[in-house]
Amino acid sequence: MIRHVVMWKLKAQDAEGKSAAFTAMAEALGALPQTVTEIRHLTIGQDLDAIEGNWDVTLIADYETQADLAAYQVHPDHVEAAKVVRANTSERATVDFEI
Repeated sequence: MIRHVVMWKLKAQDAEGKSAAFTAMAEALGALPQTVTEIRHLTIGQDLDAIEGNWDVTLIADYETQADLAAYQVHPDHVEAAKVVRANTSERATVDFEI
């Protein structure tokens, strides 16, 4: 099983802007398990904003194989969701590991 973890810093700095950005991202990314069959599990969450310096949004997704993760990356629905993500974020960090 492969775990894919992504963290983003949002462009928005105010609470209202961060909330709107997260909502847009969560709607776009949260719909993917219905159409991208390679996704075994997907969770997206917004930081509680309690500790300064934390990243704003995290996605955790699981795939059976690296090939499934690769298929997800190029799936047309993921490509479209990524446009929403890029429109709302300024930085990205990711790690993929075997579980």
